[in-house]
Amino acid sequence: MNPLLSSSSEAMEVIRADRALTVVRAPAIPDPVALAETLAGAGLRAVEFTFTTLGVLDAIGKARRAADAVIGVGTVTTRDQAAAAVDVGARFLVTPALRPEVAEVAVAHQIPVIMGAYTPTEVLAAVEMGAAAVKIFPARSLGPAYFKDLLGPFPHVFLIPSGGVNAHNAREYLRAGAVAVTAGTEVVAPLDVAGSRWSEIGSRAARFVHSLD
Repeated sequence: MNPLLSSSSEAMEVIRADRALTVVRAPAIPDPVALAETLAGAGLRAVEFTFTTLGVLDAIGKARRAADAVIGVGTVTTRDQAAAAVDVGARFLVTPALRPEVAEVAVAHQIPVIMGAYTPTEVLAAVEMGAAAVKIFPARSLGPAYFKDLLGPFPHVFLIPSGGVNAHNAREYLRAGAVAVTAGTEVVAPLDVAGSRWSEIGSRAARFVHSLD
């Protein structure tokens, strides 16, 4: 069995406890600390910035100062990206697909990697590479029932849906066996990030968290 599936890392503990993480997809993040603190204060402590954001490494380094937030980075596709993210203090890595070289960096530094997958074959491959959890993407095209089906042959794998998850369907994914769900632009709209609309983001985050119960 993959030893990282029972990882005691703080990042995975937070994700499992909150049953959610937030992915921030914005062209730029003017105030990473305020954004991370807003999300954490609303109950979404695990915050994933992505390599599609300009200056993401600088944003990670700054956001690490945010109280209660656990900062990771997503859309990691290369060894160099993974190593650079670790160097600036990313607490977890997320890939959009199977990326063995990213998994190698994560395992070597003993931080969790949440690896993107779609099919049962890819889920098994992600586990064998050392994934602490497997992100099923895009979840919108599969639906909650797919997670229940996957847990038949893979009962010990931590599955996280991403893509198309919102306050209306998040609870269904959890009921189907997902260990956590991903909050995206419904919670963190790029225009709200650009405009420093922390109250709006905080309200959306709190509604998302409430929908999980």
